[in-house]
Amino acid sequence: MAVDGSEATGANAPAGGSIDPKKLPPGVVLGKDGKPCRACSSKMAFSAFASQQTKPNQKSGGGAIPGMMAGMMAGGGAAATANNSSAPAIPNPRAECPPDVEELGRSTWTLLHSIAATYPSAPSTKEQTDLRSFMGTFSRLYPCWSCAEDFQKYMAKQQMPVGSRDEFGKWLCEAHNAVNRKLGKQAFDCARWEERWRDGWKDGRCD
Repeated sequence: MAVDGSEATGANAPAGGSIDPKKLPPGVVLGKDGKPCRACSSKMAFSAFASQQTKPNQKSGGGAIPGMMAGMMAGGGAAATANNSSAPAIPNPRAECPPDVEELGRSTWTLLHSIAATYPSAPSTKEQTDLRSFMGTFSRLYPCWSCAEDFQKYMAKQQMPVGSRDEFGKWLCEAHNAVNRKLGKQAFDCARWEERWRDGWKDGRCD
């Protein structure tokens, strides 16, 4: 699973795209439409690729990607141009941009762990069904397609327990650790998951 910073590269993208995955820089992943997927790529890699597509000496008319990237970089679609002096200045233009794979991952884990923290200790049958349904739908709709497929594979191998808050919270923590290990990050002590996500640290820093 790679919800928090996908280890996938352009070479993992679905076949039949409009761009050769082998020509993409590391960190850029193609979406299923054959175009660079912002939600699947790191912000640095995506921005570097986009700037390459909008260089002044870049040939025009070379397909949909250069024009699309130019619109993204301009922030205003096809109507936005660098010479439009009447366009309002955008302070810190990167502050409100679509999330890259890492930002998306951090936000997602925050949401999922928070759901686990508020899940009942003794859930009803309906609550258990709702959780299974939500997680199944989530794993299919996650914006980063390669991350979504990785998570689905993890769920197929590691059956998700929904019988209690403790069971689900620890399962989710281990799922997060599986990603951390792939990314070379330190694993979290899952015995303390409630302290991190429900109760707050015992040293009082969250009070």
